[in-house]
Formats: sequence, C-alpha cells, structure tokens
Amino acid sequence: MVFLVAALVIAGMMLTVWSISVAIRDASIVDILWGPGFVVVAWTTLIVSYSDFSDGGDTRRAVLLCAMATVWGLRLGVHLGVRNIGKGEDFRYQAMRRRFGDRFWIISLVTVYALQGVAMWIVSLPLQIGISELETGSTALWIVGSVVFVIGFGFESIGDWQLSRFKADPANATSVMDRGLWRYTRHPNYFGDACAWWGIGLVAASTQIGIVGLIGPALITFLLMRVSGVPMLERRMSRRRTGYDEYVRRTSSFFPLPPKP
Repeated sequence: MVFLVAALVIAGMMLTVWSISVAIRDASIVDILWGPGFVVVAWTTLIVSYSDFSDGGDTRRAVLLCAMATVWGLRLGVHLGVRNIGKGEDFRYQAMRRRFGDRFWIISLVTVYALQGVAMWIVSLPLQIGISELETGSTALWIVGSVVFVIGFGFESIGDWQLSRFKADPANATSVMDRGLWRYTRHPNYFGDACAWWGIGLVAASTQIGIVGLIGPALITFLLMRVSGVPMLERRMSRRRTGYDEYVRRTSSFFPLPPKP
C-alpha cells in the first residue's frame, strides 16, 4: 500500500510540474522539485502508516527519517530555487530542446519527468520502508546512520555555500574553485548528497526488510558518479574553466582525499 501511494504521489507531482514547465518553457524547474519531493514522500508515508503506529508501533525511526528527509530536501530545494529561478533554462534542457524542437514538450514528459519520477521512487525506498515498518530494529544503526547523514549534509551544505560565494565574485568567472572542501574533492556537494542518503539508508536498514532500501542510496551514488552528476558537469567545466584539467589531476573526483602535489 505504501509503495503504491508513494508512486501515485510522485506521479502527481511530476505531472503538475511538467505542466507548469510546458507553460513557462523551462524544464529545469524539475530540479527544484527534486529535494522537496522526498519531503512529500516521507510525510505521506508517515500519514498512511499512522493507523498502524496508533496500535502500538514504534514511531521513533519514522520521525527520525521524516526529519532527515525534511532537512535535506528543503535545504536543497531552497538552494536550487535561489540559484536557478530567473536564470533561464539549464543548459542540459536547452540542448534537448534544440535537438527535439517542437516535440520537446511531450518528449520531456518521458525523458525528464517520468525518468526522474522513477528515480525518486527508487531512491526514496529507505524512507518508504523505514517509516512504515513497525519493528524497532537495531538502534545502533540509527546512531551510525545519523552520524553519516550529518557528515553528508554538512559536506553538501558547506560545499554549496562555498561555491556560491566563489561564483558571486565576477573575478572568478573563468577560474576554478579549489578552496575549502573543493580542495579535497572536485564535488563535495555530490559526495555529501550520496553520503546523506547512505545515512538515511542505514537508519532504514535497522530492520531486516530495510536492507532492501539500500537500493536507493546505491542508485543515487551511481547516478552522481557515473551518469548525471560528475561526468556531465566535468565535460562542461573542462571547456569553460581555465586550469580545470590541472585541478582534475591533483584533486579527487568524488571522495575527499588530500590533494596530490
């Protein structure tokens, strides 16, 4: 029941935002939905599961996971909203729009919104399972998962803040951000994103069935490292930023490591 409700809620959100994107000709608003979408999934799952908890189930893990999803999702949504609104459509969607022309409005429904909806449903599995499961499970994993989440959330938040300050200086228009956390990894925000979801996954995995939810953080890590995160951004940065190739040679791609001499 929970999985079906989550799927329907995600489908409804994606269809709504897609309709708006067609009207304003800006498909990139889906990026702003990404974080808050998980907040909606988490609290919807809690509401659907409320009757079970009222019969004596343990609500502590459910509340913890809802809090994690809310803090992570709202911060990301606000960050992307402030960064993107009024700046025009993202270059990825502009390229697709040029490629497909007048058909882009319907193609974006499948290739952008439907695919992201499916990804959101899979990534949110630890929330769906961990919030709806009544078994208390291992509280030690709650602690470990919370610590991993805080580390990831810190990396993502601080990395985004440092990059925003760097880009706000016109003198850095063609320079490479290699300060702060960006000195140790070329993508502290992506690393933090993946780390936060592994924290959520570990909390959900405190029950036996919750182990299935680790599919979610595994998928988001794969997407960030191999598909829509690091590879796509680095191809663009190597063309636009002076000295980026040298930065790549001395700085870890994903996991934070001391820079090479």
